[in-house]
Amino acid sequence: MTATTDGSTGATLPSRAAAASDTTLTTPEAAGAPEAAAQAARRATDFLLSRQDAEGWWKGDLETNVTMDAEDLLLRQFLGIQDERTTQAAAKFIRGEQREDGTWATFWGGPGELSTTIEAYVALRLAGDAPDAPHMARAAAWIRERGGIAAARVFTRIWLALFGWWKWEDLPEMPPELIWFPGWMPLNIYDFGCWARQTIVPLTIVSAKRPVRPAPFALDELHTDPANPNPPKPLAPANTWDGAFQRLDRALRQLRKVVPRRLRKAAMNAAARWIIERQENDGCWGGIQPPAVYSVIALHLLGYDLEHPVLREGLASLDRFAVWREDGARMIEACQSPVWDTCLAAIALVDAGLPVDHPQLVKAADWLLGEEIVRPGDWAVKRPQLPPGGWAFEFHNDNYPDIDDTAEVSLALRRIRHHDPERTDRAIGRAVRWNLGMQSKNGAWGAFDVDNTSPFPNRLPFCDFGEVIDPPSADVTAHVVEMLAAEGLAHDPRTRRGIAWLLAEQEENGAWFGRWGVNYIYGTGSVVPALTAAGLPASHPAIRRAVTWLESVQNDDGGWGEDLRSYKHVREWAGRGASTPSQTAWALMALLAAGEKDSKAVERGIQWLATTQREDGTWDEPYFTGTGFPWDFSINYHLYRQVFPLTALGRYLHGDPFERQLLARTSRPRPEAAKPAGSPLSEAKGS
Repeated sequence: MTATTDGSTGATLPSRAAAASDTTLTTPEAAGAPEAAAQAARRATDFLLSRQDAEGWWKGDLETNVTMDAEDLLLRQFLGIQDERTTQAAAKFIRGEQREDGTWATFWGGPGELSTTIEAYVALRLAGDAPDAPHMARAAAWIRERGGIAAARVFTRIWLALFGWWKWEDLPEMPPELIWFPGWMPLNIYDFGCWARQTIVPLTIVSAKRPVRPAPFALDELHTDPANPNPPKPLAPANTWDGAFQRLDRALRQLRKVVPRRLRKAAMNAAARWIIERQENDGCWGGIQPPAVYSVIALHLLGYDLEHPVLREGLASLDRFAVWREDGARMIEACQSPVWDTCLAAIALVDAGLPVDHPQLVKAADWLLGEEIVRPGDWAVKRPQLPPGGWAFEFHNDNYPDIDDTAEVSLALRRIRHHDPERTDRAIGRAVRWNLGMQSKNGAWGAFDVDNTSPFPNRLPFCDFGEVIDPPSADVTAHVVEMLAAEGLAHDPRTRRGIAWLLAEQEENGAWFGRWGVNYIYGTGSVVPALTAAGLPASHPAIRRAVTWLESVQNDDGGWGEDLRSYKHVREWAGRGASTPSQTAWALMALLAAGEKDSKAVERGIQWLATTQREDGTWDEPYFTGTGFPWDFSINYHLYRQVFPLTALGRYLHGDPFERQLLARTSRPRPEAAKPAGSPLSEAKGS
């Protein structure tokens, strides 16, 4: 069986192909759901404990799609640093992900996707695959049938422009002068979500420089008409947003011809300073691959040598995103998730009954406490008076702590009996204050920023891929509400505003939209436990509607699943898809929170988890259940298949997790636990 490395611990999990074909199931020793759940929880606990790193963290592979691998090879080609071992290992992974029809998808079982297929094809050409090889010819034919390179997204065509495979003149303008737009001005860089601004700022330099490296081959086979690769398209009507921004782009093209060279150079230098100031201690930018790639290219174009410390460390950080599999293939992670994985693992283990002072839990708490971010980041542009205190998703990302991780880490720390409870109290107090200060005007929470809801960024011609703003979401808001309830703040007016927003956001069918997980099952699995933790009774109409919806979408096998196509086709796909361990667990967590432990739906769900567990305590999950951008960018978190089933099993066996949190508390007044010394929560900014 081919295996893939599960993070930096050296553990292995089955590859997607192997997982799909392996039908080995473990039969519970007893037929009853409680006995089956207990056996499955023991196995899962043992497995999870065995995968903890010596430093105290957990991290599973973060699998996305082959654009990460293709762009890594394109970057190496552009910089002239390609090597045969890396190239062939990446090509092996890319080939292994190709579908029978010659395409590449963005998620397991999904349809072929044009831009992904183009980038994968070009990467394989760089690796030496001949265009007339059967797998390449199938891909090229499919690309042409769907409009060729001209129909690809802007980011794909930017990569091709770097080698002259596309004309820079046929791409939208991205002027570096954006860096100077003040905060009150539309389309300033802080109108974009943090991931987008980190990508756009370096791309403005690339767009201004318009570099072209000699192409090692032509790509005529990817055009519908090689003699006319980019036929003109009519503009949208001027009285529409699309039409207005298309005309703005044309105006910027004319401005490019007259902008003083000294002014443009100053703008690029200002953008470079902004980039360098945000490089993390490990050399990366934002802990994610795309901004790091574009930042390296941008700075190199401005004259930074590859041996300059900024670029040397940046390139080294990208190498750390590589996962070398046992079969010799090399997969690039778009990001790494140790903080997120560690807090979820700790929650799962405590909820499953592991003693709250277990040495491995204490070690996890030690590591999490050491990862707290106590300096301002980009969020402070909108909240300059708010004291810092939170956690990021990655190993190093001090500029961008996020509200979701901060809430979940706080919930994890509150479950563990640490040997320094005052240190835990102070850290959680800072986290609560910071999260309250990051509440948006509507009472809800986004992931990274406050009120990041401008309607303009998504309209720009170069923003044709993924989300570029960070509006509040139900799943993040729910996690914050759950954290506040755990800290005795369920009746705080700010918490109640969050609850009111959640109730207003419930879909007509009873579900909640899942922004960062797939999709309505994730949203509902996040919101229902938060609402009940905050005091809503199980009889509340919103809770009953959610229960009815979850029961209506349970699969015949007893599990739950939802295909990523629900982001595009709600009616056909909401709550529909092959059963998966993580999504089954989310549904069970909601039903258990709603008081449905003795229901037939819960019993069947528990039995599904127990009977699909492997003998080593793991579950197989080739499906992608995480979300980067709804529909456009999907994630398979390899640890989700372990932590969420264990959490659900634990809550089925042991009940309300908040009762277990009480065991982890030392004797202290509950309200004081949520207050950092000298900084009353009532002083939190921005609420």
